Amino acid sequence: MNKEELKKLLPHRNSMLLLDEAEAMDGVARGTVKIRGDEWFLDGHFPGNPVVPGVILCEMMGQSVCVLLAAQSEGKTPMFTGLDHVRFRRPVKPGELFCTECRITRVCGSIYFASGEGFVNGKKCVSAEFSFALTGNG
Repeated sequence: MNKEELKKLLPHRNSMLLLDEAEAMDGVARGTVKIRGDEWFLDGHFPGNPVVPGVILCEMMGQSVCVLLAAQSEGKTPMFTGLDHVRFRRPVKPGELFCTECRITRVCGSIYFASGEGFVNGKKCVSAEFSFALTGNG
């Protein structure tokens, strides 16, 4: 699905809707983001050597996994409740296509546990386990 279709599933808008495209198939969410170089999060991170901040890579994986929860998330907001075992292996830079691959690993009430990985040209850049809650708006 493209960015307009993602807006029907995700509550993120404007500069915080980070994914360009995403799909869910067989319990795996895959997303892509082309790093153009003019993104707000590159301003000052770092002058002369722009690198996508690690927390933004985690947010991209979080938005990706939410594609798996389309039926459960209508009218709700996904909120991170934790990040564990985060490992950054390679910086992500302008001009690169960042690809995510994420799965729900466990559900406990309204808390969802997931794992995710991010790649550029097939090389792993980041991996993490994370959890989030679907909360009501208000």
